[in-house]
Amino acid sequence: MTTRPDPMYAGHRFPAAVISYAVYLDFRFPSSLRMVEEMLALRGITASHGTVRQWGLKFGRAIANRIPAGGRAPVAGSKRQLVCCSVMVEGKSPRAAAAPIPDAGT
Repeated sequence: MTTRPDPMYAGHRFPAAVISYAVYLDFRFPSSLRMVEEMLALRGITASHGTVRQWGLKFGRAIANRIPAGGRAPVAGSKRQLVCCSVMVEGKSPRAAAAPIPDAGT
């Protein structure tokens, strides 16, 4: 069973994964198009900075629209951790009322 290629990328020399990766590098990191060209070359992909620029203009908005707003959507059953919480009790912080931690040297 073969998967059908995305019609948005039809007629392009490179596969959709390469194009979307190049556009991701272009928009995600504060780097120049020539640096993106070099990063692709390190992976064995020969694409000019002009090609990366054209991909960004053509596919950038479509790729950005596929990303959910606010990062990842929460998954049902996933747990979130509360990192820090501060509560005032009768106008005083419980941290101020806690016993001091003894020094290791005493």
